[in-house]
Formats: sequence, structure tokens, C-alpha cells
Amino acid sequence: MSRRVVVVGAGITGLTVAYRMLRSPYTVEVLVVETDREPGGVIRSVRVGDLDLEAGPDALLVRKPWALDLCYELGLEGELVPQGATASQVLTPRGLLPVPSGRLGIPASATGLVRWKGMPVAARLRAMAEPLVPRRHSERDTSVAALLRRRLGRGATEALVAPLLAGIYAGDIDRLSVEAAFPELALWERELGSLRAGARAKAVPVRRVPAGPTTPFATIRGGLHRLPAALAEALEPGTLRFGATVVKLGREERGPYRVATDDGDDLPADAVVLATPASVSAELLAEVAPRAAQLIRQISAASTAIALFVYPKGTNRRLPEAAGFVTRRGALPITAATAISKKWPRQAFGSRAVVRAYVGGDGLEHELDRSDDEILSSARDALAGVYRLTAEPEHAALVRWPGSMPQYAVGHLERLGAIEAALPPGLYVAGGAYRGAGIPDRVREAGAVADRVVRQD
Repeated sequence: MSRRVVVVGAGITGLTVAYRMLRSPYTVEVLVVETDREPGGVIRSVRVGDLDLEAGPDALLVRKPWALDLCYELGLEGELVPQGATASQVLTPRGLLPVPSGRLGIPASATGLVRWKGMPVAARLRAMAEPLVPRRHSERDTSVAALLRRRLGRGATEALVAPLLAGIYAGDIDRLSVEAAFPELALWERELGSLRAGARAKAVPVRRVPAGPTTPFATIRGGLHRLPAALAEALEPGTLRFGATVVKLGREERGPYRVATDDGDDLPADAVVLATPASVSAELLAEVAPRAAQLIRQISAASTAIALFVYPKGTNRRLPEAAGFVTRRGALPITAATAISKKWPRQAFGSRAVVRAYVGGDGLEHELDRSDDEILSSARDALAGVYRLTAEPEHAALVRWPGSMPQYAVGHLERLGAIEAALPPGLYVAGGAYRGAGIPDRVREAGAVADRVVRQD
């Protein structure tokens, strides 16, 4: 007899869970229920003038292979596009400076560090002494900031590393868990005794994007939304139900779960996978797993927005040959910017500068307490000051993402263990709130969850 599994949510996580289960050697009936009318969740494009631009994630991290492997499975390998400009920059009091060669903002050499003019000489000298700092022997979790300041000093942490790492999670490194958010840093200290040694270590080999060089990131021609679209197309007919919202999760005594939708359905399920935002999952679990719901509510999520600008012809030459820049928290009304027309050049851009700026994040949500026009205006002014883009944009759009960036606070992994222990058999949670926010991590976790479901683990 086949098992009936309901997956709630048709973002990249839920779709991949369903895809993996249906391709397992086990017999399962799968139904994916999604509120929206199309798959993808935060992976979507928006029309800005005559261009379709990414409104959510814009890239696949190449050194994490799971998303690229999935693209190959789905026949998208020929559609993968390598990065154009790959250099990253940091906005400093001296202007835009390139990030020194290394990993996660950690310079791989003392020479690269001493030559970086974005901080005072004393801060550079302190950071150069990092290999001499005794390693921490405690295995207790700590914040990213605590580890970095102890090893690199406050100057290098605030000027160089924090803007890069905080931007990945739209977070505050004083609150982010190093073990959950950037376990490499803790591993480098434990095993190598030095962050610099870790940044210098040989990188994990990565797959070359077809017909292009190996670059840190890749995208899909036409937009990343083609990945969830391909997953949806690969599922069996009748597997996807759009435009329906799960409103309640219950369970018969010693029987199957009952998944109630807003259109009146009451679906029986031997297993349920909640691939929804943490706040939604907590509400659905309140009756059948109250302790798990309580723990999931402790995972906060920051709100952000993305401002997209298309400038007139001839403006792309004003942008440096770099993928974008990050800046210190609070230095500007934006936290970072991507020079899309440099990072992902395409013929449709012509000679126009196309830029997207990031607003908000943990502790910076006040920047979002304004109208769309006000946010766009302040972001435009910030870009004009950094890039000297004095021309008015021809087109602009703002995409708000309330509660979209889960925050992995110190103790996050311990909390995840408690959540899993509190979930009854047959109930699973997955998504960006748990084990990695990027698309590759979502694909990896989805595969692991699918395997647990079909094995009834």
C-alpha cells in the first residue's frame, strides 16, 4: 500500500521534496498544496520597464553543488550562465575597495590584508596577528561577531568581514550563530587554528558551467524561476494544487493526519511536510505538536526589500567592473547593491546600468517604515553617491519581502534538535528557517527530508 504524503508549500524546498519522493524506489502518493497560483515562492521575476529582473535570489552558489546537480537532472545544464564581473567591493571612507582574495571576507594572505586601505594601520596589524591568537577550545555555540572580534580584532571585523557576512542573512553578526550560519569559521579555528589558514586552504573543486568559466555564482538564462517551473513540470499530473491554503492540521486518534484547506477539503495523509515559513508552520503545528510550534516561533525573521533601477543608455560605463558592493550597517539607507548589468550582462541591457539595492534586515526594519516612493528615492540617492549615477533612472520598482529572512540566532542548531524531537512521527518541517537560506542548501535539505519521509524515519 502506498503512503499518502501532503507537502505544504511549492517553493524550491517543497517542490524538491516532492520531486525526490516521487523518484525514490518507494511507492508514495504526493500532493503539494500551494497558496499562490504559481510555483517558486521567493524565486520570481518582476517587470521593470522592458526588462524581467530577479525580485528574490539572483544566483546559485557554484561551490555548493546541489542546485547545479538538480539543474542537470532537469535538463537545464545548457541554460546555466556563468557570472560576468566577479569582483566584490566594500564601501569604505576611502570609497569602494575590492575585497581581498580569500573566503567569507577573510583575507587569505597577510600581504593582502596589510595592503587593504579600508581600515587604519593599527586595525590591519591587529588582524595580521590572527594566526597567533589561541584557538577556542569550547564547543559551545557563539556569535559570528564574538569569534571574528576575538581573532581579527574589532577594526577588521567591522570594516571588512561584517558587511559581507551580515548581508548574506540580512542579519546582525552579534546575534547570528557561527555554527549555524558560518560553520566554516568555527571549523577553521578548531582544526587549523587560524581563519587565515582556512581562507588559504584549497577550495572544494566545483563544476564548470557549460560553455563558460567556473565562477563563484551562476544563474539560469531567462531567470531562476525556470528551476521551480521545471520541477513543477517534472512532477506527476495532479501532484500540484495551486490557489489553496492549508488552514488546519489535525490528526485522528492513532490514524492519519487531516490537512484542511480553505476551499473545504479535508485531506488524509500518512505524512505531512511543512515547507512553509516558520511562522506559518508554527500556526499549523499548534494543535498536533504544541512544543514544536513553540520552539519554531523562537526563530525570528527579518523583513527586507529590493529596489530595482534601470538607468538611461550610456550609464553602464559608470559602474566599476565588479558584481556589487556591501557597506557597514547604518552607513547608508541601503546595505548592499548588485550591479546587475555587470554581474549578469545580457544583450537586452544595451549600454544601460541596471542595479538593485537591498534595504532593511535585522535591526534595520525601520528603513522599511516608509512609502515605496520614499524608499526608492533614498536608495537612488545612495547609489548616485557611490556610483556617481547622476542620471535619473528611467524605470524603478520596489519589492517588499516581509519576514523573509530567518535569523539563525546563537543556539540555533540546538533548537533544531529540540524541534525535531518534539515532532510526532510523520510530521516534518523544512525551509529556509532551518538549515541554510540559499537555494543549494534548500535543495540539499529537501533531498534529506524526502529520504526520511519515504523511509518513515
